[in-house]
Amino acid sequence: MRALFVAFAVLSCFATAALAADPVGTYNVEGKNPSGSTYEGTATVTKTGETYKVEWEIGNTSYKGTAIGNKDFIAVTYQSDNGTGLALYGEDGGNWEGVWAHAGATSVGTEVWKRQ
Repeated sequence: MRALFVAFAVLSCFATAALAADPVGTYNVEGKNPSGSTYEGTATVTKTGETYKVEWEIGNTSYKGTAIGNKDFIAVTYQSDNGTGLALYGEDGGNWEGVWAHAGATSVGTEVWKRQ
C-alpha cells in the first residue's frame, strides 16, 4: 500500500511539472483594468508551431492574440474590435499572472489565469 501511495505522489509531481512547463490550456480569468474596475472571463491557449494562439472571452468582448514564450513566461499581442494591445505573463504553479496595456496607453491592467 505504501508503494502505491509513493507511486501516486511521484506521478502527481510529474503531472504538476508538466502543467507548469506549458501554457497550453483553458483558464478562468480574473483581471483589473487600469481604472481599477474588475472583470472575469476565460482564456484559451493553443500551441501553433513555435507560437501560441490566445483567445479571451471577457463579458461580451472577444480578444484574439499571438504569443511567444516558454515554460516561464509568455508575451501576447492581442486585438479586439476596440484596438490592439500587449500582455506579459509569468508562470505561477500552473497558473499565470501578468500585466497588459492597450496600444498607446499610459497605465497597465493586471490579470491572473487560473487553470481549469
